[in-house]
Order: sequence, then C-alpha cells, then structure tokens
Amino acid sequence: MNRALEAKLKTLPNSPGVYFHKARDGEIMYVGKAAVLRNRVRQYFQSKKDFDAKTLSLVNEIYDTDWIQTESEIDALFLESEMVKRYMPRYNILLRDDKSQTFVRIDMKSEWPHVSFTRNPADDKALYIGPFYNGYAVKKALRYLRKVFPYYTKAPTGGRPDLDVHLGLSPRPDMTSAEYKTSLKKLIKYIEGGRATITNEIERDMKRAAREQEFEVAAELRNKLTNLRELQRRIMFGDKEFLDISKDKALSDLMELLGITVPIKRIEGYDISHMSGTNVVASMVVFTNGVSDRGEYRKFKTHKEHNNDFYNMHETMTRRLSDKNIKSWGLPELFLIDGGKGQLDAATRARDECGQRVPMIGLAKREEQIVIHHTRSHLTLNKQKLSELQGHYMTSDTFTLINLPHDTHIMKLLQRIRDESHRFAVSYHTVLKRNAQTKSLLDDIPGVGPVTRKKLLKVFGSVRGIRSATDGEIAKIVGEARAAVIRSHLG
Repeated sequence: MNRALEAKLKTLPNSPGVYFHKARDGEIMYVGKAAVLRNRVRQYFQSKKDFDAKTLSLVNEIYDTDWIQTESEIDALFLESEMVKRYMPRYNILLRDDKSQTFVRIDMKSEWPHVSFTRNPADDKALYIGPFYNGYAVKKALRYLRKVFPYYTKAPTGGRPDLDVHLGLSPRPDMTSAEYKTSLKKLIKYIEGGRATITNEIERDMKRAAREQEFEVAAELRNKLTNLRELQRRIMFGDKEFLDISKDKALSDLMELLGITVPIKRIEGYDISHMSGTNVVASMVVFTNGVSDRGEYRKFKTHKEHNNDFYNMHETMTRRLSDKNIKSWGLPELFLIDGGKGQLDAATRARDECGQRVPMIGLAKREEQIVIHHTRSHLTLNKQKLSELQGHYMTSDTFTLINLPHDTHIMKLLQRIRDESHRFAVSYHTVLKRNAQTKSLLDDIPGVGPVTRKKLLKVFGSVRGIRSATDGEIAKIVGEARAAVIRSHLG
C-alpha cells in the first residue's frame, strides 16, 4: 500500500456507502458496498492469510480507493448495482456470487396485491422497484417493513386467517381492499425514499387519534412508529434523495465537456425498436443523479407503422414534449438519442417544433461517437476539457463528432444509458410481437369477447374448425345473430 492511500484510508467515514478500488492507471477494478465504510475497506489491507487467490490478486493491484457515502445500506445496495452495470469492473465479474439483480414486484392492479421478488421483470403492468444487487439484504429489509405495513406474500385464498395474520404480518381480516392498497402505497413510498414523509404522517395520525380518545388506534400507530425507528437503526431505504451528484465523476465531467451550467440531475435516453416497420415502439429511460430510475421509465407505441427510424424518433419526441407529458414528467437536463446524425436531427427538429430548448446529443453505435448538432443541440464543446480526457473531434457543416476513450467515466455513463434504452425498447417490441403471433382471427370480430371465443374454441378446436362448422352448429353456441356476424367475418 502506497503512502497516499494509507493516509487516505484514515479519513474513511463510519457510514454506509460504496467504494471503488482502482488500479495505477485509474481503472475501476472493483465496486463494493459497506454498512460501515471504515471497517469494510480497511479489511482489504489487514491480514491477508484468509484471502482466496482472486481476492489476493485484487488487493495486490489496488493503487487508490474512492468512496461515496450513502444515507443507508439500501442506498448502498442500489448504488453498487448501478455502478457495477456502468463500469463492469473485472474483479466484480470474477468475485461476485449474486450474478443478477433482484426486483421487488407488487401487482397493484389486482384486488389484493401481493409482494414478491424476481430477477426478470415482465411487461405485465405490475410495479417493479429496483434493481438491487444483494437480494438477501433486500428481503431482510422487507421483512422488517412488513411489521409496519402488513402485506401478502401470495394471493389470498379467502380461507381462515393464517399465522401471518395473527402475527400482524398480513392484513387484518376486516381490512378492505382500498385500505390495504393505501397501506401498500405507503410501503412503496417508503422504499422509494419517502421515509421522512411517512414517519411524519404516522406521528401526526397518532397524535390526532389520541386527542380524539381513539386509544386503540393511537396504540397501533405508536407501535408502527416504534418499528419504523427501529428499522432506521438497522437498515434503511431510498435511492434518490441522498446521492451526492457532485461526487459522480461522469456527471461533473459531462457538464464541463458540454458546457452545461446547471447540475445534471435527470438524463433521458431514447431508442426505437421494430421489425421491418411492424410493432414499432420507442423507449424512454431515465437516469436520476447518474443511476437508473425505473419508476420513471416510459414506452411509446407509434401511431403509424413506419420503417423509418427518423420519422419514428420525430413522432416519439413530439409526443414526449407535449404539454400533458411535460406537466406530468417534467423536463430533463439532457436528452440522449440512441443513433447518429439522422436520429439526432429528427429529435432536435421535434423538440424545436415543441418550443423547447433542452440540450440534446446522440450516441452513434458503430464508432461510439458523441454527436452534437452545431446550432440545435444548445451545447458548447469545451475543447480544453476534451484534450484533458484525451479525446478528439471532427466537424462538418452541421455536426460535431466527439471521440472519447471508451474507458472514460463519461462514455461508461452514456453507454449504460444507451444500452438500457435499447434493452427496454427491445423488450417491449418482443412483447408486442409475441402477442401478435398468438392473436386469433376471432379477436377482430365485433361482439365476440373472451368468453365467447373460449366457448367456440372449446367446441370446434380452432378457427379452421369454426369455418367448417354449419351455421346451425355455431348458432347453438352463440345464438343466430352472433353466428351470422362470425360467418360474415370468417367466410
């Protein structure tokens, strides 16, 4: 260990956070999380006799260590996951046991939602919170929260109350669906960072119940408040309100390189996905303070099936920048378009037509070049900063193409956003394509709903079987009037 690192380690804080072990050339070799940074990071430089070969190899290469403090362990879990995805450190690939992320899934659309965990989010309209890199810690934290906000872990069957109900871990038998969903919304808000608000609300309700002499209600709220405060001493949640973006090197370098004068709190990434102009979709992914913010993701199905990515991008950005969506979602500090000159040109035209001036750049796939429009990107390239980053640029009459080393913090961040927007677009396109492949000709017949379709297919086996049936046979199932409509559509 060199003297500079030895002196630096003496300043480690006694708080949760994420640490970055770096090689001599500045490469981030390993990203880890810690409940207490001071204790965890120092372990690497103490006795090495219990280290396996891979860990010993990592320690021997460490030249510098940086860290970011977080408010809680869950903050550290989330941030670790995001940084591993962004930098793909080689020793994380070698050493990690948990190779995929865990999401908390809550199916708020159902009458009695239940809370579960998954590694593969589906496009099923359920709410997914995450990702979290350490599934064990997330499940442990949710068990603590269940004492405050009781929830089901599987769909209720309507039978006798089980042990979880008696222990106060599942909703009371007399609780209505609306009351249960209100409690779940508080749980979600707490997970997503609204700890202070929820705690204040419970304390206010407790005092009000006591004033109105509703002592049982007040006692129940008091117990919730006690459990919440106990939870804060164990493990806490939140990914938005405590990340210090001034410590994100990628964001600070990006601001300086592009001449952006306001802090980049929100970046939105866009991509188009289709197959020969069919099932055309667009994705909008959001990175808040440099990390993915899945709750803000949106997807678009274009109004026209068009095998023209420039047209599709123009329509997507026009819809994104409608007054309604600006009011609902706000505006980012930067737009990132997956594509080169053509896609960026279409996107900036749409933005200008909507009367907005949000800075916008593209990221061309082949050469991984940052693309800037001379007049419409509303950015000023800092050539001195570009030189410091060992990059170079090329200009044409309309565009500037910036080449940066692929191992820079800026490129790692932009590639992460681009890859996430591509993944999200492809996943939505795949769902639509799969639905189209399984669609039945019966779906387009007016007056024939799911129940009727099920009856017909149960009796005749397939659309071909319905076509070969007589009018009388079909009428026995659905009646003469509907049988005539079906016959006219199927021929």
